[in-house]
Amino acid sequence: MTGERLLPVNGVELCVQALGAPADPAVLLVAGSNSSMTSWPDEFCARLTGRYVIRYDHRDTGRSVTYPPGEPGYGFPELVADAVGVLDALDVASAHVVGLSMGGGIAQVLAVDHPERVASLTLVATSPAAPGTEGLPPLSPEALEYFSTLAEPDWSDRSAVVEHVVGVQRWFTTGEFDEEAVRAGVEHDLDRTSSFRSASNHDLLHGGPSWEGGLEAVTAPTLVLHGDRDPLFALPHGEALAELIPNASLVVLHGVGHELPKSSWDVVVPAILAHSEV
Repeated sequence: MTGERLLPVNGVELCVQALGAPADPAVLLVAGSNSSMTSWPDEFCARLTGRYVIRYDHRDTGRSVTYPPGEPGYGFPELVADAVGVLDALDVASAHVVGLSMGGGIAQVLAVDHPERVASLTLVATSPAAPGTEGLPPLSPEALEYFSTLAEPDWSDRSAVVEHVVGVQRWFTTGEFDEEAVRAGVEHDLDRTSSFRSASNHDLLHGGPSWEGGLEAVTAPTLVLHGDRDPLFALPHGEALAELIPNASLVVLHGVGHELPKSSWDVVVPAILAHSEV
């Protein structure tokens, strides 16, 4: 990867990193809620050969601008604008946008509101960010119980914070859990983040999409990747995306939860490479 750069985007500084030649097709990776660019592992990015791979830290994650915990100075629309702003800062006219979880919601809004910037759309472990989908499965009773009883750690105690985040990631994982790798990733994130607690500001965001046309307005070729064991967004969420977006295709990731584990990359990476050739 090239070095991380702090770039001016929409009046703030965001940390951006790129891999590959700028002349190659650009792939913009948009992370999920509470997640920095490192949620897209180095090895995953390196496997996207022949692409100009761009990842960045959302506000309140990594080395990007942070706000006081509980006081986000922005809403969901600003995160959408940040994705466009990252492309602007790198002089990228359009990109193949890949969004995971909340990043998938951002990617959907990009595809509707800024179609000229989205060469193709890949939605991973996410749900329709549009009205008219109230019939989709809610959180499971197990998920409701888990999140309702999840206590915040002592944010001044580094080891307690690590255990807390590792535990949350373990819950989202349905297959084999590589605790050593996850723990190392959390430690790395802590080292590069000035206010790790501020990432929870994403849970307070307001101002979701207010579309007239909805997802049927998406014109970008769309690929949906969804685990059949996702404990947060059950598979019908991915199926709904594929039905609502014109000509979208769905690839079911068997045995996968709310995650993009290394065990799935032999399916996911070729699918993204093939999709970003359009």
